[in-house]
Amino acid sequence: MIFVTLEHILTHISFSIILIVIMIYLMNFLVYEIEGLRNSSEKGMIATFLSITGFLVIRWISSGHFPLSNLYESLIFLSWSFSIIHMILYLGNPKNYLSAITAPSAIFTQGFATSGLSTEMHQPAAILVPALQSQWLMMHVSMMLLSYAALLCGSLLSVAFIVITFQKKINCFLKNKNFLSLKKKRKSFFFGEMEYLSEKGSVFQNTYSLSFQNFYKYQFIQHLDYWSYRVINLGFTFLTIGILSGAVWANEAWGSYWNWDPKETWAFITWTIFAIYLHTRTNPKLKDKGTNSAFVASIGFLLIWICYFGINLLGIGFHSYGSFQLISN
Repeated sequence: MIFVTLEHILTHISFSIILIVIMIYLMNFLVYEIEGLRNSSEKGMIATFLSITGFLVIRWISSGHFPLSNLYESLIFLSWSFSIIHMILYLGNPKNYLSAITAPSAIFTQGFATSGLSTEMHQPAAILVPALQSQWLMMHVSMMLLSYAALLCGSLLSVAFIVITFQKKINCFLKNKNFLSLKKKRKSFFFGEMEYLSEKGSVFQNTYSLSFQNFYKYQFIQHLDYWSYRVINLGFTFLTIGILSGAVWANEAWGSYWNWDPKETWAFITWTIFAIYLHTRTNPKLKDKGTNSAFVASIGFLLIWICYFGINLLGIGFHSYGSFQLISN
């Protein structure tokens, strides 16, 4: 009873802190940046990380096994993984807005775990099914969930890269169009000529005033591309380790390294897509490789949710126990 009470307290504390952190990020990003509030938000994410860590430790002690035995526990661990990615991004560059992606991701997963699932799934499993009574449980599932968190964050950064890049191209196209239309005007009188020169000068003045904004926007785009590549590269490494450890575990539990189970198949498809991303991102022969690789990462974002969440909801294949309470009959 004490463990259950502590779990509820820690989950509500972490959820409340993340909600406050998101509000602070929105205020800093949309209204006005206040350094003190920004530092408070980072401390809040650290407190969230510690709260979720405490929940996982208490769950581990109370159940007697690593808390990755059902969908509820895996979602909480995924939220914990998002907080890890958040701190990695913050340590890489304290003054950036990339962490605004990880905080909503953490609150979404934790909110769905606490509110969207039935209360029966919140209870820890008394006895694991035989297939999960293995030391590979912690290695395989933790690597897969860490890879999901990193790949989701990296893919969201790529989506932001696409949106800002296309917005910049559209703005440049409209400016060039207005300038060309202004240039084609013919003025026959002196005052008309002066008006033309005045309009032309205003265009150059606006262009000069916007040059600083374009420079900072260019820096921000490059920053998005840099960190999306780094985070996806980290997630791809975790995914590779998770698939290999899962193959060894499958041979131990089912007598075969690969069974083309729906979960295994979609994990392989996801791995292939992000392998294509890394090839596209690092191939020097490709033009505009940043945008092309970002489109591939956007496809990978959808595949991750199919692999992780879609297969669990369908409850098919050898991994069907991922969506139900794992108490053996």
